[in-house]
Amino acid sequence: MTRKMIDGNGAATEALKLARVKVISAYPITPQSPISEKLSDYCADGSLKAQYIRVESEHSAMSCAIGAQLTGVRAATATSSVGLALMHEVLGVASGCRIPLVMPVVNRSLVSPWSLWADHQDSMAERDSGWLQFYAENAQEVLDLTLMAYKIAEHDDVLLPVMPCMDGFFLSHSSQPVEVPDQATVDEFLPEYKNKNLFLDPLNPMFINDLTPSDDFTEMRYQQEIAFINSLTVIQQVQKEFADLFGRSYGLVEDYRCDDAEVVLVTLGSMSGTAKYVVNKMREEGKKVGVLKITVFRPFPVKQINEVLKGKKIVGVIDRSAGLGANGGPVWQEVNSAIAEQGSTTVYNYIAGLGGRDITTMTIENIFTQLLKLEKGERENYPLKTWIDNKENALDIRVVK
Repeated sequence: MTRKMIDGNGAATEALKLARVKVISAYPITPQSPISEKLSDYCADGSLKAQYIRVESEHSAMSCAIGAQLTGVRAATATSSVGLALMHEVLGVASGCRIPLVMPVVNRSLVSPWSLWADHQDSMAERDSGWLQFYAENAQEVLDLTLMAYKIAEHDDVLLPVMPCMDGFFLSHSSQPVEVPDQATVDEFLPEYKNKNLFLDPLNPMFINDLTPSDDFTEMRYQQEIAFINSLTVIQQVQKEFADLFGRSYGLVEDYRCDDAEVVLVTLGSMSGTAKYVVNKMREEGKKVGVLKITVFRPFPVKQINEVLKGKKIVGVIDRSAGLGANGGPVWQEVNSAIAEQGSTTVYNYIAGLGGRDITTMTIENIFTQLLKLEKGERENYPLKTWIDNKENALDIRVVK
């Protein structure tokens, strides 16, 4: 194992290389472009024995990756933002055909307003597309989650594609020390890919993604549902294998100082590290606060979230996606639904960090301060959904009169 200073894009690239992908069809898009570029360098210098396909769009990139994987090799692609949106049609082909692709997604806002910076709207827009979704807190998690994603996706009881997600620029371009395992150990953890279920073979032809009558459609969707249910067990099995071999432990969620916490804040992605820092600071001030980080968003870990939040009267959820037109953002909706049977917990939603705005220690402290007031019964007309980091003149920005 070697320690390297690399950013999140570099960590994803190292993982794809260690997984011995054989076909790469990646289209550059900020802030994912370095993944595409570095993979092409590896192919050019011979350190990665793979075919690099120059495609004309993200739609083509996903289509090529699907076709390549159906021939019996691991394929690789990566994307971000509107690139992921352009893939929407073929994302369903990958999941519906039960193709265990792994695609790093570098989270970036969707238009409009036009932005190059991070929020979670792109991947959240695909949360029901049949892909598993993992969210990394740091560059080490990017590498580890990507490696685990292959073993999970390819398991006989799963056979579903996976998006390991990282926040654009906050992780993709942030250099951090990362433990990069050696190839032999990864080969032990992740054996050579064997094609299963559907495959492309001229000597044994079959129909793939053919028109499906209503007599079979529901049942095929139900098969995907069962695969998601199965994946909850498989993910934990793979996480244990990974911990035994590499010494780093993961769970579906991570609860940080939640046991005796009066209020808990639910986080996703890079904001989680900042939230943990704030928890430590406020604990020194005698305030009992905790953080519940969701690592696996799809499948949603209902049981684990209930275990952590059981008995908590007040919970907050930060969404880095607006949830326009809904009572709350997508993470809030999932958490609220997951613990609905408890009945005694009120879940407050905070929209923050859109378009690359930093979720600062001050923002998180303000959330905890409000949650603690609510826990003490100080109901100051706080709505369930709050845009916590808005400017005071929000309605006057770029208004045409």
